[in-house]
Parts: sequence; structure tokens; C-alpha cells
Amino acid sequence: MLTVPASNAEINQWLDYLLSIHPTEIDMGLSRVSQVARRLDLLTLGQTKVVTVAGTNGKGTTCAMLEQILRLSGLTVGVYSSPHMLKYNERVRINGEDAQDRAFVAAFEQIEAARAEISLTFFEYATLAGLILFKAAKLDVVILEVGLGGRLDATNIIDADISVVTSVDLDHEGYLGNTRELVGREKAGIFRAGKPAIVGEPNLPCSVNDVANEVGAHLYRVGHEFSYQNHGDSWEFSGQIRQLNHLTLPTLPLPNAATVLAVIEHGWPYITADIIDKGISTARLTGRLERVSEQPLVLLDVAHNPHAARFLVQQLQPIVAGKRVFALCGMLKDKDIAGVLSVIEPLVDTWCLVSLKGERGASAAQLRQTLAADSKAIEFEDIDAAWSALKVQITPDDVVIVFGSFYTVAGFKSQFKQEVRFV
Repeated sequence: MLTVPASNAEINQWLDYLLSIHPTEIDMGLSRVSQVARRLDLLTLGQTKVVTVAGTNGKGTTCAMLEQILRLSGLTVGVYSSPHMLKYNERVRINGEDAQDRAFVAAFEQIEAARAEISLTFFEYATLAGLILFKAAKLDVVILEVGLGGRLDATNIIDADISVVTSVDLDHEGYLGNTRELVGREKAGIFRAGKPAIVGEPNLPCSVNDVANEVGAHLYRVGHEFSYQNHGDSWEFSGQIRQLNHLTLPTLPLPNAATVLAVIEHGWPYITADIIDKGISTARLTGRLERVSEQPLVLLDVAHNPHAARFLVQQLQPIVAGKRVFALCGMLKDKDIAGVLSVIEPLVDTWCLVSLKGERGASAAQLRQTLAADSKAIEFEDIDAAWSALKVQITPDDVVIVFGSFYTVAGFKSQFKQEVRFV
């Protein structure tokens, strides 16, 4: 284990230290982090309204659209999210700006002094640092994106004023269970008595309703208390207190946009339709069907489970019709590799499979084993080698989709942002 960084240390020294001090990357439970939060007086954020967002997929896009609407309405907003794409600072955003190195270091020093004998994970440290920075900023709203599950996630030490579950499907089965009912119960663990619980999952497991009833949360479900409809060139939202028509279609997933409007209806019903429309239609999020080149079309997406893969295919089908499609894919071995690749395989002409480094990384050979025997697939040791081979094959009319993991998308962005013509 590394020694505690000196008072003048750089943030990277702290990040190396934080990675070294806890034996496991994921250690579910709120006991340790709650004790430290209590010592730091972080179990409440005062007058700040808190929205906690859980879900198998769609958390990040939901947070991004909600943040955009709230900021356009004149509110001060903090967002905590994970994992980061290129820089650790992305995990804490205040009024649209990533937190500075020095702010993180000061927060880490406070946490280190307070934790004493208590061991914390890397994620728990990040969560506490975010809460320190948010509380100091005295914000109108803080949006907390759950890292894993909900019930036992470090973000759940804070009582949310509004809870959100975007979707419920299988992922992280070793931690959350191998049925949608079990996963739903974990996600719904963020619900609070007497508070709104907004749910964007249309095929709702009974366990989510059960938890809402057990804790006394007020459940607002898509298809029941709110709904939406896509009209092709616009969309509409129907809630309990307002109807919005002729809305601009978002670039981010429409189901998440509707969920955001349900949140706005319960938390900030006074926000005008014009601001809502502008916020939804202009929100963007790195790594979610992100276009980094037009000719050839290069798209980045962090899809890493079957639910996300199915949505990705829906979005890709009209884009790739009549074009050659190359997939640059790397995944973690604890994901449902076969489930993801089988969904996307019908769209792909050529696979460039990459090995991801680290204990959790799957090898290119492991990915190849899940594809059909007649699939055209080439194995590479890393993203650099895959892109070097791929870029000499593609023409301006081709499509490249880079997906499978945050690590894959981040690796591509960090190594090739000077080479690819980003748009």
C-alpha cells in the first residue's frame, strides 16, 4: 500500500493512493461510508434538493438532460457521475464545469483525516469528495448518479427528494442477482418515504412496486402516471399536471427524456415548455452514440449489456442501411459478452476485436468464441493495433462503431482524438 500523499501532492498521486488502500474494487454496503460521512457532516446537503438516479442503462443520459433543463432555468446544479471517460474530474460537475484538481485534493485530505481506521473503496472516496464539494457550493440541485445497483451504493447515504429508476435489466449479476425481480429490488432501494419515485422502465418487475409500498414512496410509472409518444418529427409528453406537445426529438434516448420530464413535473413544475424543449434537444453525453467523424462515420457507444445493445441496434439500423459496418469491440469478462455481441452481430460486416487489459478485461479470443463461426473477425491485442489495421481498410462511405465498454470508448478517444477528425 502506498503512503498518504503529502499536502502538496498532485491529484494523480492521490488517485494512485486511493486505488491501493482497499482490497477490492467493489465492496457493497453503506456502513463504512456512512460512518465517515457522519464524521464529515455529509449525510444531508442542507437546503439543496437531491435527485438520485439508478437504472441498468440510461442513468447518464437522464442526468445530462435533467441538468441541462435545470441550468437553463437558472438553477445552480451539481452532478455526480461515474465512471469518468478521460479525466477523473468529470465525476463531479458544478454548474457545467468539472471540479478542479485542487478542489479534489482538498476534499481527499478531509476524507483521509476523518476516516481514520475505516477503509474506503475508490468509488466511496469519490462519492464523499463530490458531497464535500457540492455542500460547499450551496447548490439549488444535486443530481447523484448511482454507481452500482442502488440500495447498497454509496450515493444512497443521502436521502433523495426525488428518486429515479430509468430501466431494469440484468447486469452485474454477481452483485445484484440473476433475475429482474432481484435487480429491481436493488434499484428501488433508493426510494424514500413520502417522496416521488419516477420509473421509466415499462416492463416493471413486481419487486419495484413492492419496495415502493414497503417504504411509502409515491410511484410514478411510465405507461401509468406519465406517458409519451413519438410522432416521427416531434414527440409529446403526458403527465399528471401538464401536457407538452410538438417537442423537438432529442439526440439522446427518448424514453429517458420522458422520464426526465416526469422528474421536472414533480420537482419544478413552473419550468416553461420552451426551456424544457431546449434542454432536452440540446443535451449531449460523451460516449452515447457520439459522432467523432462523419466520413467515414465513426460512432462511439459505451453499450456493454444486452439491454443497451438492443437500443444501440435500434438507433444504428437506419444509419447503417446499405453501408459496410466495422465494429471495434472490447469488453469486460464479467459482462454478458455473448448476449451483447449476438444482438449487434447481424449489423456488422467485419469485427475488430480487442483485448482489454486488467484483471476484468476479456481477451479478443474470448470475444471471438461467442461469434458465429463464419463471422469475419480479426483479433488484436489492443485498440492501437486494431485502429491501425482498420483505418487503411475503411472508405468515406463506411461506418465504424466503437463499443463494448467505457474502457474501450475512453481508450479510443484518448489515443486517437488527434487523428480522427472530431466533429
